[in-house]
Amino acid sequence: MHPSFDCMVHIVDDDIGVREGMAWLLRTRRLLSQSHASAEAFLAMLAQDRIALHAAPQQAGCILLDVRMPGMSGLALFEQLQSNGIADAWPVIFLTGHADVPTAVDSVKRGAFDFCEKPFSDNALVDRVEQALLLSQTRLTARQQQNFLRSRQGDLTERERDVMRLVVEGLPNKLIADQLEISVRTVEVHRSRVFDKMEVKSAVELANLLRAMA
Repeated sequence: MHPSFDCMVHIVDDDIGVREGMAWLLRTRRLLSQSHASAEAFLAMLAQDRIALHAAPQQAGCILLDVRMPGMSGLALFEQLQSNGIADAWPVIFLTGHADVPTAVDSVKRGAFDFCEKPFSDNALVDRVEQALLLSQTRLTARQQQNFLRSRQGDLTERERDVMRLVVEGLPNKLIADQLEISVRTVEVHRSRVFDKMEVKSAVELANLLRAMA
């Protein structure tokens, strides 16, 4: 499977030769890229695009990140991206020299997608980039789906939420009516509205949907 054509690879490296070479390599696989000469420049881009904590990017992507750079290091940037959730939406692949391999390995253990030691195999690196982009697409799709489901749940009234909770517990309408001290007919009306708003056709489907939101 190939990632969609609107994915973006962010190259963060202070070496212009590396940035240009990586951009050319990615173009050979029809992958879009943006280059950033420093960690600070990358963070400025995020701020400009208003990508911040709890605001998932709309576009799938990944980050090729040099370990050693003047100013903020790649490792420091990675820690910040982990704290604000960007590293989860956009997997990070470290570009590292031989001396930094142990550090890169440790970063992978802490959540980086992978690392590639310079000089790296062009095909192997782009293969990993494509895999990271596919992971990003999967994560963003799941996050967007969860947000959509939460918005649906937010449309429920308080009474509909009460009925939904008991429906998911498997209670029949008569027992729900007894617990909430309302008529069976009222339970039926609320149950129907819950199913309509949550876009499900059965209690089992509703329970599965709520589990997916957890």
